[in-house]
Amino acid sequence: ANTRAILIYMESVTDPQRFMSAARAAARAKPVIVVKAGRHAAGAKAAASHTGALAGSDVVFDAALRRAGVLRVNDMEELFAAASTLSMLKPIDGRRLALLTNGGGVGILAVDRLSDLGGVSAELSEATKTALDKVLPTTWSHSNPVDIVGDGGPERYIAALDVLLDAPECDAVFVIHVPTALVEPLAIAEAVAAHIEQRRRSGKLQKPILACWLAQESEARAFFTRAGVPSYRTLTGAVRGFVHLVKYRDAQRQLMVTPPELPQEFTPQPDRARRAIQAALARGERWLSAQEVHEVLSAYDIPVAAMGMAKTPDEAMAVAEPMLQQHAQVVLKILSPDIQHKSDVGGVVLGLGSKEAVREATEAMLRRVAEALPEARVEGVLVQPMVKRRYARELIAGIADDPIFGPVILFGAGGIAVEVENDTALTLPPLHMTLAHELIDRTRVVRRLNAYRDWPAADRDAVALTLVKLSQLSADLPEVRELDINPLLADENGVIALDARILVAPASLGRRRTNPRFAIAPYPKSLEAHLPLRHRNDVHVRPVRPEDEDRLRRFFADVTPDDLRQRYFSPVKHISQAFVARLTQIDYARVIVLLAVDGNDEVLGIAQIHADPELDTGEYAILLRSKLKGQGLGWALMQQLIQQARRFGLRHISGQVLRENTSMLDMCRQLGFSVRSDPDDASVSLVELPVADTNEAVSSSSGQPSG
Repeated sequence: ANTRAILIYMESVTDPQRFMSAARAAARAKPVIVVKAGRHAAGAKAAASHTGALAGSDVVFDAALRRAGVLRVNDMEELFAAASTLSMLKPIDGRRLALLTNGGGVGILAVDRLSDLGGVSAELSEATKTALDKVLPTTWSHSNPVDIVGDGGPERYIAALDVLLDAPECDAVFVIHVPTALVEPLAIAEAVAAHIEQRRRSGKLQKPILACWLAQESEARAFFTRAGVPSYRTLTGAVRGFVHLVKYRDAQRQLMVTPPELPQEFTPQPDRARRAIQAALARGERWLSAQEVHEVLSAYDIPVAAMGMAKTPDEAMAVAEPMLQQHAQVVLKILSPDIQHKSDVGGVVLGLGSKEAVREATEAMLRRVAEALPEARVEGVLVQPMVKRRYARELIAGIADDPIFGPVILFGAGGIAVEVENDTALTLPPLHMTLAHELIDRTRVVRRLNAYRDWPAADRDAVALTLVKLSQLSADLPEVRELDINPLLADENGVIALDARILVAPASLGRRRTNPRFAIAPYPKSLEAHLPLRHRNDVHVRPVRPEDEDRLRRFFADVTPDDLRQRYFSPVKHISQAFVARLTQIDYARVIVLLAVDGNDEVLGIAQIHADPELDTGEYAILLRSKLKGQGLGWALMQQLIQQARRFGLRHISGQVLRENTSMLDMCRQLGFSVRSDPDDASVSLVELPVADTNEAVSSSSGQPSG
């Protein structure tokens, strides 16, 4: 309970699934700050030698920490500085910093450093400037940083600080003092610190304050520490502390964000894609053929350019003829399992506008490739329509494989210069739409997706949805080790994949019918099932999804206050967004949350198990819409929960039930739970079930007692 932050020095990760699960759980409760050795090649080699563990990509490690809500720093000094900042200050609401100083030059240097580190300088409103005019000399800076002039004493500092703390456009204030011969710095520090403490006691301090008294380290720092204000030796240290606050806030929000619903028409066909992959593996191939790539992408509803195969120049001419009736030009590509970068050997010809041109280009291409790579197996050529979109941007999207963290999703600027551009970002799957947009935002090419000059904005939602589809593909198909779509054209009308390649290897699904190499457990679709009830047959059970927040809000609105009290052991006056987010943003590796839903996907009941870190024992809870009690729904949900707990590998499930909740206690007894009084609370009963021994009890209960 006294732990304010968790600091980690790390060299390697040997169990990425357990690490991500533990890190995400801890980061929800308090700041987790990591410094990792081996950020560069030489250091990584030394770290690997030290630990004997395989070293993954540092970029992927960074992406993993971002997904976990963990703050990463570069060295030990920054580690302890970040811990001090985050443990002393409350979470920040925004990212705009106001700077208050008696030295204009130092203030400007601090703003420059803020920009270097990705921070945002607050833009003062006219109302704030007017308020500052009343308490500062006419020579003040009239902008941020607020320079109160070198002779500013305690009263001037305090008056300006109050204005900035009350300004809605300022989310935090950084107070700086530069030593001068005109004022006594320690007297100012003591007065400012005392004023901050007074505001806090009176409940008028809602924003973080940071301080830096240059050349007055220990004495000034003591005043501010007693006032609960982090004080720094350098401008850079203070600015970095503010950026840590912002990054931690962003990480926490990402853990709790509610994503939009996926389109209902997105219905992936993993079996169709798997057949194409198995065909390639049966031939002993690692790279899928063009037709197999087309089949896999189509199975996940990723738009792909039409194509036709030809083995000879005459066949190529025949394939091109119907395409040229609908398109002005076609594209010719060499077809070979041994050639992945076709352009390197002259294996791509664009802009062919006639059958004759196609025939001549095919002859030349086959001859050219045979001379360049005589050992390559050439199966013919691929003919595709020349997709011309006036406002299209060339992007790259794909799946890579990290030796530690497994599959990662990649996005960035595409085209033949993708390596030169080096504008890509990575994240760990699984993705939803909000995470996909966040990935897009971390690239430079995102600016080109916006409208500019006469170019309309590209359909960013279509790009994000493509990334979500790739994430689902990776979850369903562990055989896919690499996948590149380059280029992926994006314009105002959506996206289309012009070229793609897929590398595969033999693999099997995990026990939950998903990719076992995912560092973050994906949605366990295998837990979906029909829920047999006496009086209705439209009820299904499925795991909760991040998109379910609104459904759960409607569900809680239909539960009586007394039922909520019996579930949570105290009156529930308000269902907050954070409360619901904890139910929807779960770690599928250690939490089971099952929803009973009707034909309209409205929630009828919720059953959950939270397992301990060792996956030995789980604590269960269940709640139904009040009007549905007594119809067998609770009984059916409990049976599902017990069944999934067994599949999860748990040995026991336990729970706490109010003694007045007799219907729940009766159901527990009938299901084989032991029931005993809580020695610490006479109003509570403790129930426990050895899951491994419940086969007979559950299967033999053909009836549906109320609950």
